[in-house]
Amino acid sequence: MDGVTAKDDLRDFLASRRAKLTPDRAGLRVHGGNRRVTGLRREEVALLAGISVEYYTRLERGNVGGVSDAVLDGLTHALQLEEAERDHLYRLVRTVATRRPARSAPTRRRVRPTVQRVLDLMPTPAYVRNGRFDVLASNALGRALYSPVYDDADPGHRAPNTARFVFLSPRAADFFLDFDKVQDDAVAFLRAEAGRDPYDKDLQDLIGELSTRSERFRHRWAAHDVRYHRTGAKRLHHPLVGELTLDFEAFELAGDEGQRLNVYTAPPDSPTAQALALLASWGLPDSATAPAGRP
Repeated sequence: MDGVTAKDDLRDFLASRRAKLTPDRAGLRVHGGNRRVTGLRREEVALLAGISVEYYTRLERGNVGGVSDAVLDGLTHALQLEEAERDHLYRLVRTVATRRPARSAPTRRRVRPTVQRVLDLMPTPAYVRNGRFDVLASNALGRALYSPVYDDADPGHRAPNTARFVFLSPRAADFFLDFDKVQDDAVAFLRAEAGRDPYDKDLQDLIGELSTRSERFRHRWAAHDVRYHRTGAKRLHHPLVGELTLDFEAFELAGDEGQRLNVYTAPPDSPTAQALALLASWGLPDSATAPAGRP
């Protein structure tokens, strides 16, 4: 991703944010009924940010040399950016301004044995993934929970990839009950990750593959939405135990930059907790087959 492309991304990101924000939401009075756009005009963003319209126009075109944090904070306020969007703006500006990689240490492809030990000791589904959605390691219950992802994994790739599963597998819509939201979240996280490290070739290769093979991905990618994926709930339909509603928490591994531990839990005695217990019992070493009547 070179400087020209980064400029395009900055322009499109700012344009998409002001297109989403109506004057009413921004607290602006609109006079007359001949407005041709529903979002904010450049001059309105400039007014809210406390800068001239000429300066804002230059910024939207990628001329960011010397831009201060105060100006970027003003844009954050004017466009009502959330945390992930604010971080994304700063990263895009930094990339355009420097025109060179601002990389930290390369992302580790392997999970350390001590991390795997932690996974194996956890009594609930858990796995480690990177910013590309590669599943690098899991415990037995995590693998059982995400068995459709493992079953559909392309043998030509090093690890199962949940983004590839979500957009390319015909089984994904049955597995993820909130399918549209899952797709939205996946693209928004990948967009944020691409802003964090626009020179990650593996990530760019994945984005290129999904853009080529999935119209749903292309449509969402063009929206320039960014979002963090740290906590929430997932509703799944597992092929063995049926519908599950799971809470998840994501933890960044401080010793392994770019890796995250995802942990799934359910309230005690809930139907989902009971289904997880059943799934776990089928995975015990001395239980080689599922109960009668199950696959």
